[in-house]
Amino acid sequence: MTLSGYSSRLVLCCLLAGLLLSACGTQQPEAVPSPPDAPTLAPSPAASAEPSPTAEPPSGGLTSGLTGLPVQESVLPRPLAVMINNAPAARPQSGISEADILYEVLAEGGITRLIGIFQSHTGIVKIGPIRSIRPYLIDLGESYGGVTVHAGGSQAAYAILQKEKKDDMDEIGRGGAYFWRDKGRKAPHNLYSNAAKLREGADKLGYAGTVQVPGYLFTNPDYIPVEGEPAAEFNVQFQLKSYTVGYKYSEERETYLRSVNGSPHLDLNNGNPVEAANVIVLGADHKVLDDVGRLQIDVELGGEALLFQRGQVIKGRWARKPDDVIRFVKKDGQEALLYPGVTHFLIVPNSPSFDSHVEISPSPGKA
Repeated sequence: MTLSGYSSRLVLCCLLAGLLLSACGTQQPEAVPSPPDAPTLAPSPAASAEPSPTAEPPSGGLTSGLTGLPVQESVLPRPLAVMINNAPAARPQSGISEADILYEVLAEGGITRLIGIFQSHTGIVKIGPIRSIRPYLIDLGESYGGVTVHAGGSQAAYAILQKEKKDDMDEIGRGGAYFWRDKGRKAPHNLYSNAAKLREGADKLGYAGTVQVPGYLFTNPDYIPVEGEPAAEFNVQFQLKSYTVGYKYSEERETYLRSVNGSPHLDLNNGNPVEAANVIVLGADHKVLDDVGRLQIDVELGGEALLFQRGQVIKGRWARKPDDVIRFVKKDGQEALLYPGVTHFLIVPNSPSFDSHVEISPSPGKA
């Protein structure tokens, strides 16, 4: 090959390469959305859970990290963790159908208390009746970054509130102006407040209006679960027969409707049923501290748990890392995905056994 021929071919190749590069440069790269990272939990005998970050808002709006549902606000306010009376004379309560998260846990003497975590519903007109606090109730409410709302408390609870300078609103303390008594009920079952008053009071007391709130992982609401066993109904008994809680799955609403001692549990504000898309029953160690029956409940160690959703039950464990909320962990060590909606946590004693507190019916009316 002559040098001139080689040069001609070289020039031609360069021209062709330039045309190809020019053509490629006019095309826009195709955006391929990558799935969001979901924290996974390494299997271990203790089945520990890793905290997940606050839920990222989807395109076009904000989603609650506690319910997985869209919200109207551009910024969600700090949660309120309200101690709610659950004595028979306090039922039906007000506002509990609008809690994003609802806990039920023993107080003393076999009675239970509710903790309502309120964040995404900002216009709740009445919440209560509100009652006193215990150390483990402080812990549970604060795990969501909430301002603790209560009326009095045990000596041990007050020691924690004062020593650690907690963000709390106490009706018999400096937050009293933001509560009221309902003359239609007898004390101590008649103390109430509402979302607006509590947020106003928290602001006056100098508490932060927004905080980092741990979020849960949620699945597609159209997904049909395949991991569990049928659980159309179930009952949970804490200690006293007057505190037997029932849940019955509604295929129409795709939630579990709650009952107390066989009667539907309704919200006095609006007559709506107290219901949950997810119900987690978990066992914890309980220790009686005094003659009054005050308890110490371990809400950190982890243990056996059941997750009820979409008419099925999954057996697993509950786990909690420092500065995080309680999470349900499946047998494979992964955090379970919740269905968008309200979640209820029921904490029962491990004695005489965890299973002794739960009775499951695979189909309606059949044990």
